[in-house]
Amino acid sequence: MESTSGPGHLRLCINIDHVATIRQARHADEPDPAAAAVACEAAGADGITAHLREDRRHIQDADVDAILRVIRTPFNLEMAVTDEMLAIAERLRPHQVTLVPERREEVTTEGGLDVTHDAARMRAALARLDAAGIRTSLFIDPDPRMIDQAAALGAAAIELHTGRYAHASADPATLAALRDGARRARAAGLAVHAGHGLTVRNVGPVAAITEIEELNIGHTIVSRAVFVGIEAAVREMERALSRAR
Repeated sequence: MESTSGPGHLRLCINIDHVATIRQARHADEPDPAAAAVACEAAGADGITAHLREDRRHIQDADVDAILRVIRTPFNLEMAVTDEMLAIAERLRPHQVTLVPERREEVTTEGGLDVTHDAARMRAALARLDAAGIRTSLFIDPDPRMIDQAAALGAAAIELHTGRYAHASADPATLAALRDGARRARAAGLAVHAGHGLTVRNVGPVAAITEIEELNIGHTIVSRAVFVGIEAAVREMERALSRAR
């Protein structure tokens, strides 16, 4: 998402999905994702992200409405490439939509979107979002084919899937893939974001990649919030990013 911050600033956007996961475990009315979003902003977050899944396993439609009413920073709506989700985005007009892969049986998003598959449908989805004045991003693996195709499709940004790095950060090849992918994407004119599985322990090398301008981080923030509160968890992550940059 775009920012008025200086050119060296790495934006931290907080994904609040798992605040809703806790609530949905009891089908109760707390904790409230919209209230969590406001608390994250108060702690200095640059934006808020939420994934409205087709099965509504955590974030609900009413949550997205509520979040958009109360936040002041940009909102990034993650969603599958379906007519239902595109219509929701056109109605709500968030600052940005990130198109992601989605499978009902997965616990969490397991990889990047294959943007080489059904390119005409992908291009049409991006065009619909563009026409609604919504900035577009594609959640993809740091694969040269995917990056080149994302640029060819006309997306404004990509979000590099950092899951492989997060699960094997001791393997230098996983970080090298992110570095190379970020450079390739920037050279192609794409804004570069990244996220998935990042924590205060492993975020430093990713945050140090200068082409990356935004990180989307969620699960670890909510997990840490159980012990220290969500504002303190956000500030801990901000300090980790500051040390890297």
